[in-house]
Order: sequence, then structure tokens, then C-alpha cells
Amino acid sequence: MAGKVFFSVSMSLDGFIAPESLDDLMGPKWMELQQWAFPLRFFRENQKLGEGGEEGLDNDIARETFERTGASVMGKRMFDAGAQAWPEDAPFHTPVFVVTHEKRSSWKRQGGTTFHFVNDGIKAALDQARAAAGDRDIRIAGGGATILEYVNAGLIDEFSIALSPVLFGSGIRLFEGVDASRVALTPIRAEPSQRVTHLTYAVRER
Repeated sequence: MAGKVFFSVSMSLDGFIAPESLDDLMGPKWMELQQWAFPLRFFRENQKLGEGGEEGLDNDIARETFERTGASVMGKRMFDAGAQAWPEDAPFHTPVFVVTHEKRSSWKRQGGTTFHFVNDGIKAALDQARAAAGDRDIRIAGGGATILEYVNAGLIDEFSIALSPVLFGSGIRLFEGVDASRVALTPIRAEPSQRVTHLTYAVRER
């Protein structure tokens, strides 16, 4: 049975998931947005930072998101930013399909992550990710423009937001340009922790 297609992001209270400039990615605002994840036991394990770390709801959700993912899809902007920051043992540990106009050979990293570069659009990238994922789910990893393309194409089954008590004021909005005439949502769960509120929705055609 084919897995679900989903995305999972951290979002500020005013609707932003990243700064506008790549130079500000990993900057103070972005770090504050992602701060909920850094103390987690799963984060420390996955980033090879040693033992210890917090358990509880946030940790359970982070681990569940990782374990359900059999392959990921991302845009070129996210890949370019991440390639400078990810360690040699990149944090995906699955195949990753990069939607790009650039033609290049697959890039194999340590720990089971291989980046494949897809030149013929989001549907082709998703088809390849489905084949690689088997019966596990496919995560649309980002960035915001790539997520929006999949939403507007009707290719997302569900999504989760970690809503963080942070205000950006400007940047990349998650749903800027969404085709609201064709997208409807069904709430699945809303679970607050001490740091964020986890919101999950199923996506259906309006």
C-alpha cells in the first residue's frame, strides 16, 4: 500500500516558516523558531550529539515524523541552504529527491542519505520518491515554495505544523499564494507542549 504524502514544519505565530534571505537561514529568528527541537533526545541521537536529551510529546512527534518517512522531496533552494549546514552524515537517512533545473549525478552521503536531482517537475520527483519509499510515507521537506506547489497541485494528503510562540514580521509565509478554492482541511489533532502547539490536518479537495 502506498504511503501518504505529507509535510511537517515549524511556523511562527504570524505564519512564517523561514526568513526571506538564505543569509539569514540559521540566524537568530530561525534558531528561535526551531528552538523546541534542539533539546530533544531524538534530535541529539539523529544529529550524533551524544546521549541524553528530553523526552515527552515533542520528542515523540519528532521521532514519529522521522520513522514514518521513507523518502523526502525538496526544492533546490532548501538543498542549497542545507548542503552548507548538514553534516557529512546528513539527517535524512533515506533517499531525497531534489526538484531542480540543474542536471547532476546523485550525491551519496553517509548514513543512508542519497540526494537525487530531478529535472522534470514535482510530479516526477514524487513518483520517484514513492518508488523509493515503499509502503512508508513521503515527506515534502521544503522549502515553502515547493510545499505550496504540492498543495496547489492536490498532491498533499496531510500536514503538521509545530506552531511556535515567535513573531517574524517578514519572511516566507507557509500559505502565501495557496489556491484556497480547491483546498479544504480536516483537523486531526491539536496537542500543546510547553514550547509549541502541534497541529495536524488532513487535506481534501474543496
